[in-house]
Amino acid sequence: QVQLVESGGGLVQPGGSLRLSCTASGIVFGTYNFAWFRQAPGREREFVAAASPSSYLTDYADSVKGRFTISRNNGKETGYLQMNNLKSEDTAVYFCTAHPSYPNVKSGSGGYWGQGTQVTVSS
Repeated sequence: QVQLVESGGGLVQPGGSLRLSCTASGIVFGTYNFAWFRQAPGREREFVAAASPSSYLTDYADSVKGRFTISRNNGKETGYLQMNNLKSEDTAVYFCTAHPSYPNVKSGSGGYWGQGTQVTVSS
């Protein structure tokens, strides 16, 4: 049974930082592309960042470039999203996903998904 479990969300003030983790089981995480998506209330799910198995390829949404960093530790079956200089508009539920295909993981089409972790940016 494949599981992706996100953690690290919480309440943070504007300008603060959080690091999200996505721990995989049931797959060899190091052979999968993985990505982060987010969904704010009343809005569609949107792409945040993606990384190929070796992190040779990484991509970011324009809205998070320069503030968020995606990384992974394949030995720990875990991916990360370091979020700095957080803004109120970053408030959302953050999901991780894994897929054998890089284009598919970026589009959020298919693959394995976690249940999400809430990030709230508020003073």
